[in-house]
This record gives sequence, C-alpha cells and structure tokens, in this order.
Amino acid sequence: MSLVPEFELGLWNAWIFTLPIIIISILGPKILGRRASEEVSSFTEKVKTVSNLSSLVILLPFAYSIFLPLKLDTFWFVIGLLIYLLAMFFVVTGLLNFATTPVNELVTRGVYSISRNPGYLGMFLVNVGIGIACLSWVFLLVAIVDFLLLRWYVVVVEEPFLIEKYGVTYREYMNRTQRWIGIPKSRKKPP
Repeated sequence: MSLVPEFELGLWNAWIFTLPIIIISILGPKILGRRASEEVSSFTEKVKTVSNLSSLVILLPFAYSIFLPLKLDTFWFVIGLLIYLLAMFFVVTGLLNFATTPVNELVTRGVYSISRNPGYLGMFLVNVGIGIACLSWVFLLVAIVDFLLLRWYVVVVEEPFLIEKYGVTYREYMNRTQRWIGIPKSRKKPP
C-alpha cells in the first residue's frame, strides 16, 4: 500500500468492482418501484440532504476506481474479493427482500432478520473489499467515512423516521435485530 494513490488506466482496474454497484444504484429504484417512490416522497429535507451526501461519499471513489489497478497476483486480492462478494450478497439480497415485501409492511425477513441495515453494511464492505483487493488506503478511508456518515444518518435520521412510521412494530424489531452484524445492540432506549 503506497501513500500516494495509484493512477493507471487499465482493463483490470477496480472499476470492475464498482460497475455492479453503479448498475444496482440505477436499477434499484426501478426494482423497488412504488415502494421506493413512497419512501423517498415521505423523507424530510434533512433525510434527503444526508442521503445525497452519503451518495457523494460513495460515488467519488468510484470515479477513482477507473484508475486504480487490481492487485491480482497478491494474497490481498483474494481476501478483498471474498469481502466484496459477501458485500454484494448483502446488497443484492437486501434489495430483493425490500422489493418483495408489501409497500406498507416493515421489511424484517431475509438478511433484514440479522441486520436492520444490510444494504448499508454491504456498501461499507464493498469499499473495504475494494480497498484490500487494490491495496488502496483511499477506499479504506472512504469505508470508514461512509460508515461514520451512515451510522449518524441511521441513528439520527432514519431510525426516528421508521419509529414514527411503524411505531411499536419497529421498536420490537429494533429489540430483536442488531443494527450491524457483529456489533452488539445498544443497551440504550431507542429515540
């Protein structure tokens, strides 16, 4: 891992990892259909602002990925690829669980039964996987910034919104399901 980020245009660069995420970002709202448009229309300006900021944090490194060579001949590539594949499982499965749940029903099945935020967890792991596969501190730094931003977003903005929308149902879900896999639930009362 070099202190100076690598810039090399090539076929075997990290864009291979970021392309599926970009495609999912474009197709996701179409797959979710009415559910996505209803959720977004009920967001406050604060929620939309934080969501747009998070998207920017994710998309800027994706542009950098065009110039970031994969380290195919290293042990780190294999580790990064495995983390990336796990991440894609969370992202795709979470999207499908969300899309196949009725519009006014809380999503609690599939990967949502083990994490309240499998999509966010997946995006964090995507950046970690790319960072390790390419030995890029830039992607690892983005993963940390994105995690902190999403944690703030989820705790301050999204969870109160979901408590307001689903009430007791969401509070019960919070009590039985971790926010992130591997991070124990908080003992504090939810907002």
